[in-house]
Amino acid sequence: MTETPHIDVFTDPLTPTSLIARTVRVFPSRPAVIHGALRWDYARFGDEVGRMAAALRRAGVDKGDRVAVLAPNTPWHLVATFAMPLLGAPLVSINTRLASAEVGYILEHSGAKVLLVDPQLAPVVDPIRAETPSLQRVVEIADEGAPARPGAEAYASFSAGVQPLPLVPGVEDELDVLSINYTSGTTGTPKGVMYTHRGGTLNAMGQIGSARLTKESVFLWTLPMFHCNGWCMPWAITAAGGAHVCLRAFDPEAIVRMLDKHRVTHFNGAPTALLMIAGAPNAAGKRFDPPLRVCTGGAPPSPTLLEQMEAIGFAVTHLYGLTETYGPHTLCEMQTEWEGYDVERRAEVMSRQGVPYLFAGHVRVVDEQMRDVPADATTMGEVVMRGNNVMRGYYDDPEATARAFRGGWFHSGDVGVMHPDGYIELRDRSKDIIVSGGENISTIEVEHAIVKHPAVQEAAVVGVPHDKWGEVPKAFVTLRPDAEVSERDLIDFVRGRLAHFKCPKSVEFGELPKTATGKIQKFKLREREWAGHTKRIH
Repeated sequence: MTETPHIDVFTDPLTPTSLIARTVRVFPSRPAVIHGALRWDYARFGDEVGRMAAALRRAGVDKGDRVAVLAPNTPWHLVATFAMPLLGAPLVSINTRLASAEVGYILEHSGAKVLLVDPQLAPVVDPIRAETPSLQRVVEIADEGAPARPGAEAYASFSAGVQPLPLVPGVEDELDVLSINYTSGTTGTPKGVMYTHRGGTLNAMGQIGSARLTKESVFLWTLPMFHCNGWCMPWAITAAGGAHVCLRAFDPEAIVRMLDKHRVTHFNGAPTALLMIAGAPNAAGKRFDPPLRVCTGGAPPSPTLLEQMEAIGFAVTHLYGLTETYGPHTLCEMQTEWEGYDVERRAEVMSRQGVPYLFAGHVRVVDEQMRDVPADATTMGEVVMRGNNVMRGYYDDPEATARAFRGGWFHSGDVGVMHPDGYIELRDRSKDIIVSGGENISTIEVEHAIVKHPAVQEAAVVGVPHDKWGEVPKAFVTLRPDAEVSERDLIDFVRGRLAHFKCPKSVEFGELPKTATGKIQKFKLREREWAGHTKRIH
């Protein structure tokens, strides 16, 4: 009888460390990181990862200890996304726009032992250090134009004299926690979403395929690295052997210049970020050829936006997911026959959220009894998921985890429909659906109609109180530079495209509140409109 070989022969735990180890071995001389005057090849990038890991180990960071990072899209933030997996220490990457109290909550809740902080953001941490007993070290990671402050512990001294650790994957269980990413906390305190080494690695591999990444790819970091670990793109680009172009701040004109200067092939961002780039003065009349590959998500892009992006040479792939799914869980796979559609029709089908990634496996639209709704593109239900890139759970919050996983599926809270071809399409967040006189109104549908007006740059629609109907739609609109349209004309424009009960009853013009990742914060608009009302009537 043939003896069964030891299991280690035919299995190997998945971890992002193996991705950078392979690229350093195969492409040591290829460009890895570009930032201002800084240029690292992959040999140097791997060396910096090993050095950071060694310095943290010398400081007492062991497997399972949490290490936080509060930094823009810098090379050091990028290094941290590999150094922590090498140590088996969960990375806690913090939103750079949070206030001191919010940062303090995340540090305390996660129990972070060390914080690596960009000097420009360090003042946010100063007021809360004494209130965070688990935080033993705060190290300032100096960057171009942002030196460590006098008296602070600088990374240069923190890492001085250490020998870089070899890039040898040390994880024994691929289901160990890779990182903890905190939600925005718009409906309560932020929740810590736990990613695993397996999930992060598989998501990175999925991104290579969906974005068509190769060793020739040049990726511009317009998407915050703190957001779902940059949609797992640090690991994906590195695995493909592509180059990372770092960017400290989102500046549309600077981005357009960098697209040309570095011959960028890929970047990601929310729809509002794409609008800002396309609307930059130095983007006027420009068309990129070959087209730049752009992944967008965070909000459903309107057909109007996709049409505009195609006109300037952005080949957009629409992704959908949440923090709880490592970022993307589905993508709108392009069908061959769509290429023959006119621009408007093609943009319409491409704005759907699509089908699961190869490794994600499952997405459904269900009613309250967890039954699949008809695939008729009309019947709405909640989008639920299962698969390799669904979170392990919420850190130190078993009750919230149980609620999210009820019925054996992750409940997204998003309302959508299933098309006959198996593609899902979002209609709203469950909390954003407007119930007016018993009729459900999708705010996304109304917003897509509004942005078809040539004067409109972007729009958000929320339900506002109404004595007779309970609530009715109100539109908040940002106009294009130098464009004009009256409230009455815009309402009439929408009434020519939608049933009248769906149309906004009023319009307010101005800037829209947004998160650091470019998502429009509808809850702020809704809270303002419902102030003084005891409840939202549904």
